[in-house]
Amino acid sequence: MEKQKNAVGRRKEAVTRVFISKGEGKIVVNDKNYKEYFPLVYLQNQVEAPLKTIESLDKFDVKINAGGGGLKGQAEAAKLGIARALLEINAEYRPALKAAGHLTRDPRGVERKKFGHKKARRSYQFSKR
Repeated sequence: MEKQKNAVGRRKEAVTRVFISKGEGKIVVNDKNYKEYFPLVYLQNQVEAPLKTIESLDKFDVKINAGGGGLKGQAEAAKLGIARALLEINAEYRPALKAAGHLTRDPRGVERKKFGHKKARRSYQFSKR
């Protein structure tokens, strides 16, 4: 593989574009090291998860453009994007990634606000008198 592969990951309002190429394991998110961009360890683990699953954390360089949503949504979108990009590189990774659940797009989003309510389910405070 001489050039990079790319894929898109989405979660809630977050969208990430992932560019993956052969390298020594650098992961960059919005021109920052991913450990700087995602300060929480569990979010760093989300980003690394697909690479750990196929045991190639130090074989690929990953560049991620993340936007929208919050940090958690972006981390989970990055996980999906990396998994999809790895499939473009080698389709034999599919069973391992599928079994680990990295290829499933999480469909949950924000529930819409209902009329007569303060939020989607929260009612206005009831006053007896």
